[in-house]
Amino acid sequence: MKKILITGINGFVGSNFTHNWNDRFSLYGLDLVQPPKEGVERIFSWDELGKIPPVDAIVHLAGKAHDTKNQSEAKSYFDINTGLTQRIFDYFLQSDARAFVFFSSVKAAADSVPGDVLTEEIVPDPKGPYGESKIKAEEYLLSKQSVADSLQRKVYIVRPCMIHGPGNKGNLNLLYNVVKKGIPWPLGSFDNRRSFCSVDNISYVVEQLVARDDVPGGIYHVGDDEPLSTNELIKLICESMGRKAHIWHLSKGLMNGMAGIGTSLRLPLNRERLRKLTENYVVSNAKIKRALGIDHMPMSAKDGMRKTLDSFQ
Repeated sequence: MKKILITGINGFVGSNFTHNWNDRFSLYGLDLVQPPKEGVERIFSWDELGKIPPVDAIVHLAGKAHDTKNQSEAKSYFDINTGLTQRIFDYFLQSDARAFVFFSSVKAAADSVPGDVLTEEIVPDPKGPYGESKIKAEEYLLSKQSVADSLQRKVYIVRPCMIHGPGNKGNLNLLYNVVKKGIPWPLGSFDNRRSFCSVDNISYVVEQLVARDDVPGGIYHVGDDEPLSTNELIKLICESMGRKAHIWHLSKGLMNGMAGIGTSLRLPLNRERLRKLTENYVVSNAKIKRALGIDHMPMSAKDGMRKTLDSFQ
């Protein structure tokens, strides 16, 4: 049974990985707090790196999540997302582990998608400290690629879309609570498409990366096979509640005009927020599927979203 070290094991993604993997791997954790965790041999603190037993792979999840309220200091992103990644990667190169999986983000590649679909070929152009700190971490790993190659180590940089699943916290929860209050969605005329990532799909992908020896190292975007529009998402939320969706198809011109006024008067709905709410952000997962030799992800976008929404009940 392979031994896997997961940093940030107590977080949302780490907890889901533990639940999905504990019968197939021997799991160790690295986190700020170290409570006993079912399915985990032991959780170490960052001061105990030298005490961790030999493992076959390291999955680096620990990081500072994107603060949608923009209240976090930029330095904290670089201290955690860049600094911790450098520290654990240096440890990896000195260890006996054969594979390293770094959780970056599609936001390290682009804040907005130029063109129709975001692929790994894009020249990264992140905006803001979250994406910038992630790309700095990526650059550090790539700068050490020759060292990893000489040691015959695999390095995977995984850029997931917005991950959702049981225990999810973030923008999806905010939208869910808005719909739950019966507030109509006024942007139905904007039929935007966005890629999401079920935690079950990302769990499957990373499990393949650490379990197999035939997947080339590199940068991989990970998301569900089908993008969803905000209108579809609201309908799925209402479906999970047993309610009828209230979507208003107000004219785009009217909403753009209101956003313009909101920008001038510093109201909640301004041009930037309207752009964020209505823009397309479609991500290709073709490269990772080719690398794994699969035609589709295990969980469809709608089934994964239904599972997440049902967990909110």
